[in-house]
Amino acid sequence: MTGSEVSPSFRLAYVPGVTPTKWVRIWNERLPEIPLTLVGVSAAEAPDILRGRGADAGFVRLPIDRTDLSAIPLYTETTVVVVPKDHIMAAVEEVTAEDLADDIVLHPLDDTLEWEQLPGRPAIERPATTADAIELVAAGVGLLVVPQSLARLHHRKDLTYRPVSDAPQSRIALSWPEEETTDLVEEFIGIVRGRTVNSSRGRSQAQAPAAAQPKRKRPDAGGAQRKPGTGKSTGKNPRSSSGGPKGSGKRGKPRRRP
Repeated sequence: MTGSEVSPSFRLAYVPGVTPTKWVRIWNERLPEIPLTLVGVSAAEAPDILRGRGADAGFVRLPIDRTDLSAIPLYTETTVVVVPKDHIMAAVEEVTAEDLADDIVLHPLDDTLEWEQLPGRPAIERPATTADAIELVAAGVGLLVVPQSLARLHHRKDLTYRPVSDAPQSRIALSWPEEETTDLVEEFIGIVRGRTVNSSRGRSQAQAPAAAQPKRKRPDAGGAQRKPGTGKSTGKNPRSSSGGPKGSGKRGKPRRRP
């Protein structure tokens, strides 16, 4: 390898709440010679990380500016409200935004939900992060509405969460720089989309198995193939006309007694 050559690698960015473990495992199984490095980023900075080539691809929260980024939406998350376990809402299975009207609902600066109108009563000051807002909920200062994955990420024994049926939802997408759709990016797209290792797309195409050889005839029970007969008898057939048993065919004249 010359000094100008660089060993191939793949950098994958991901925002809080996304768990890329399954896809990383499949990558390591299929491309063990190409290391994958995880880059944790906030939802707000993820697009700039991709544009600045700080990662080859990344899991982001939509919407993002797609001017120079490609994105494949993957799934939509349930939105939940995080409450203390002794809160009245912990006794129900689901709530609406109207149910939050009398409570202080925290709105952290890193919130990714697109609200037309924020539910509940606003706090005096916005928390800097979702993690800070979780601490305030635990202290009894207010409630927090977030995507379910973030509620799980910041799980505490003294808190619980319930779905909010009419809240905006967060969508997760795989994104990468539009002009940098490399073979490795295509390979990772295939993994995320569930393509098998023998898929006709991406790197696996070059590793597809050779054309199948014609099938050979299966040997008989003795382990050898039977050869066609040559027309020559290998022994007398006791039932053949030429060598039949006594008494078959025409009888000769009886012998005269002397």
